[in-house]
Amino acid sequence: MIIKNIEDKIRLATIVSIGSLLTALIIVAVNCFYSYRLVAASQRNIYILDNNVPILAKQTDMQINRPAEYRAEVDVFHSLFFSLTPDDKYMEYQMKKAMYLIDESGMQQYNDLKEKGFFNSILSSSSVLTLQTDSIALDMPKRYFRYYGKLKIDRRSSTVIRSLITEGYLKDIPRSDNNPHGVIITNWKTLENKDLEDVEKNTF
Repeated sequence: MIIKNIEDKIRLATIVSIGSLLTALIIVAVNCFYSYRLVAASQRNIYILDNNVPILAKQTDMQINRPAEYRAEVDVFHSLFFSLTPDDKYMEYQMKKAMYLIDESGMQQYNDLKEKGFFNSILSSSSVLTLQTDSIALDMPKRYFRYYGKLKIDRRSSTVIRSLITEGYLKDIPRSDNNPHGVIITNWKTLENKDLEDVEKNTF
């Protein structure tokens, strides 16, 4: 009977010890989790000094604003590529800036247009091209976009309105002065570039 009581007490002591150890581990794990969240939250708080007065500023996750940055990148690129004036230096400047925002597919389309005499026709006809963005459809999981816009070509003899639809993909890259959004357009294609209106001007 005495031996049985001793065995029961040892078993009880073992159970209590294991239970205490598990409880302590759970408490430590919970404390570590909440401490990590507290430190992470505090790191999002940035204080800016304004005349020695600290002002609290919140750091936001980059991915929250990414869709807006993607649309802005697509809009800026198309504006640089298609909004042109009859000035060869200006067109070269626009294309140089645009090429920082796109992969080799942009240079390929530029060379194709150059071979077809597109840029020479702008100079010879004194055309002014203005691109108006209608909408930009964005598929975030696939990083795919489709651009819808209207291109106004103002010539001396007429004004042409064209429907412009393009598509491509977006790839994140390190930010730089030439690419502040840190996005590059890839596999860019023109799906539609057709005349909607062609209004003749009075030449007298």
